[in-house]
Amino acid sequence: MMRTLVSIVVVFAATLALTAQELPRRLGGINGPRPAAADNRPVPRLPDGTVDLGGVWSGGGPVDDIATQGGLAAGELERLMLPAARKLFATRNPADDPYAYCMPAGVPRMAADFAWRFVQWPTTKPTHIWLLYEGNMHSYRQIFLDGRKHPEDPTPTWFGHSIGWWEGDTLVIDTVGFNDRFWFDRRGTPHTEQLHTVERWTRTSFTTLEREVTIDDPGAYTRPWTVRFTATLGEPGSEIIEYVCIENNQYGPSGGR
Repeated sequence: MMRTLVSIVVVFAATLALTAQELPRRLGGINGPRPAAADNRPVPRLPDGTVDLGGVWSGGGPVDDIATQGGLAAGELERLMLPAARKLFATRNPADDPYAYCMPAGVPRMAADFAWRFVQWPTTKPTHIWLLYEGNMHSYRQIFLDGRKHPEDPTPTWFGHSIGWWEGDTLVIDTVGFNDRFWFDRRGTPHTEQLHTVERWTRTSFTTLEREVTIDDPGAYTRPWTVRFTATLGEPGSEIIEYVCIENNQYGPSGGR
């Protein structure tokens, strides 16, 4: 009887584990939502005609290697690094990635390997956009579309200070005021607090969102450089799910066993 009871418990636990693994794949999770099938519907718009960026997306940013994933030639980014940046890059180990220890992903890494969504507010002539991200403390970015300028001396933060505007159907996001604590990717591609990013988001079809990011950091690179990524809309019913990860996490691969 005891062996039978143990067997039942083992099977039940295995079933729960499989269900827990399946739920993130269906609703979000570490690989984002399952992509929706190709959809020939026109790009949706808000009541005032602005492109509607709504939906749960996955992809759209770097994970392992910003250069390779962003379309740069092999070795191109290293050749653009200033000596100090190249030296720092050589010392970095993926095991030390701040993101693996529950710190925010920064830009442009945010919007990559977890589910995320844009929230445009209000729905008529939006003045704000938030990018809600499933991973690491349910992070978010705030983008101001109300015509304000960057502060003269912004406090360095993980996501910086972002202002945006529309150029036709392309959302342009200009961000400054970053700290230097996040990595662009798991390889440890560096930047400094002089980092300035300009993102261009274009919804080219109902299920596809193209992102072009220009990186300008005179403290780490000899000239600006541009990378490109594609985000894919999740299948109907996809949602951002709960994700708990805090600094100095002591459970799981981020901080313990």
